[in-house]
Amino acid sequence: MKQLLREPLLHFLILGAALFAAYGWLNGGLPDTGSEIVVSRGQMHSLQAQFERVWQRTPTPGELQGLVDNWVREEIFYREGVVMGLDRDDPVVRRRIAQKVEFIVDGATPAAPTPAQLQSWLDAHPEKYAIGASYSLRQIYFDPTRHGESTETTISTVRTTLEKGGSTVGDSTMLPATLQGSASELARIFGSDFERALRALPIGGWQGPVRSGFGLHLVQLSFREDGRQARLDEVRESVERDLVHARAEEEAAVFYARLRSNYSVRVEGAAADAEPSG
Repeated sequence: MKQLLREPLLHFLILGAALFAAYGWLNGGLPDTGSEIVVSRGQMHSLQAQFERVWQRTPTPGELQGLVDNWVREEIFYREGVVMGLDRDDPVVRRRIAQKVEFIVDGATPAAPTPAQLQSWLDAHPEKYAIGASYSLRQIYFDPTRHGESTETTISTVRTTLEKGGSTVGDSTMLPATLQGSASELARIFGSDFERALRALPIGGWQGPVRSGFGLHLVQLSFREDGRQARLDEVRESVERDLVHARAEEEAAVFYARLRSNYSVRVEGAAADAEPSG
């Protein structure tokens, strides 16, 4: 029984019944008890809290009575307006009520997923949580527009010098000579082609030239960790957030479909040849 009471779909069904009851009340006029206005304890707390948020103090008894009087006045006008049908042709009121119902539905939190459900979601969406490659490297930059036809010769000469233990520099640049970061970070700086080339380079020696969005580079990799699929313990928070969100959207869609099944829609006009689906 306790498990049934915690079932989100049961909450949606109860909400649906309440909405249908409210719809019948609005379209059929006020019931016999409609002349009674109850200012509940909860409403009193709400009025007082609103006052305190604005004025940063507790309202006096007279001020609190004024808040109640204003609320009752608004409630009376609202009920009379509903009886007169003033809410039916007002797009602002219509949209606001629809939004409130959506907020109620969206606010229903599905039950917390089990570890097995989280793992199943991760297995079904591995690419979303994949851990990208990471690198540590040094790079020397060469500007092809500066060297022209001698660019390849210049790079080859520098590389030979480096391989013999010599030191040399390339062209002046604002790019860092030493970098350590993820594949996405390097792709953001140098471009995706540069990062893809790093995946095939051996560790240790100077390699290249490697082309980037800036020009050409000699690259020395000191570390590379290839990308891999994430374990649940590494991305549990993200997986749980996404799964709960997906289940909430699915349950909201089911709830709307059940509401929708209680209505038939007829669109008047020559262009309306078919009943709307949503």
